[in-house]
Amino acid sequence: MTFRIRAARDSDLQHLYEMAKLTGGGFTNLPPDKTALTSKLERSRDAFTRADGPITDDLFVLILENVQTGEVRGTCQIFTRVGQKYPFYSYRIGQLTQQSKELNRTFRADMLALTTDLEGCSEVGGLFLHPGERAGGLGMLLARSRYLFIAQHRARFADRILAELRGIIDEAGGSPFWDGLAGRFFGMNFQDADYFNATHGHQFIADLFPKHPIYVSMLSETARAAIGLPHPSGRAAMRMLENEGFAFENYIDIFDGGPTMTARTDQVKTIANARAAAVAAIDDDGGEAALIATGTLADFRCGYGKVREVNGGISIDRASAAALAIDGGAMISFVRRG
Repeated sequence: MTFRIRAARDSDLQHLYEMAKLTGGGFTNLPPDKTALTSKLERSRDAFTRADGPITDDLFVLILENVQTGEVRGTCQIFTRVGQKYPFYSYRIGQLTQQSKELNRTFRADMLALTTDLEGCSEVGGLFLHPGERAGGLGMLLARSRYLFIAQHRARFADRILAELRGIIDEAGGSPFWDGLAGRFFGMNFQDADYFNATHGHQFIADLFPKHPIYVSMLSETARAAIGLPHPSGRAAMRMLENEGFAFENYIDIFDGGPTMTARTDQVKTIANARAAAVAAIDDDGGEAALIATGTLADFRCGYGKVREVNGGISIDRASAAALAIDGGAMISFVRRG
């Protein structure tokens, strides 16, 4: 094992900033702004420190680290309950049916309605893998580590969970959906609005966004074509979410029109299939490829390894035990890698 997932630290700021500059825009949860990233790390530190209490507006930032070099090569985030400080807005795609007896015709129009239906959900987001590491299943490790973290801290998370996928962004960094809808009300381009949202929060949306339903047919052709589509770089992420049991239920992002995927938390595949056991042996006698997690809150660690059942518990391979600092007798949670 070369890589592991761990809790973010204040010292990871520069690493996060360098990765944020590589996102290409439209990545609200990882803005290339040190002040905003510092606030995220501080908020994450507070969340990792709080050991109990009710579900509240926590943020956990996780880091993908090269065990051998100490390099930070990826990150992901988990929000325990969205919409607590600012309303959590989405557009819901609906349909209005109208009939004219005189014309003997029925008209059905697609509508976009501004909604806070998803307020109170948990959220997984902010996943970014360094372009130099997009092989070997590291994106899958980042994504699924979040679910093992949730499984180990289930009381901290809501019963419904969502993931917002970045929408279509053109070569100039603009958003056809933004230009065709919200941009007309804000007097700023997509990049400026997205950056402002990432660094200042959502209140300006509540102040200026149109509250009445929008007829999709009145949008430009390019804006209509972008509705509910993920950015090409996010198609693999969408497939991973679908494999975990997430579904697109007609909610889209209000900035770029990208799809919002939702699931019942306890029905997410990795969470539902996660098993907890004590480590009875550490050896190299083989086993099934798995994701292995150990530790709670700031001591959480996760990586790939091999597990097999032995009398009285689970055996894990020596490499994963060393990378995750697991000793005999330690409690782990694990799930099949495939």
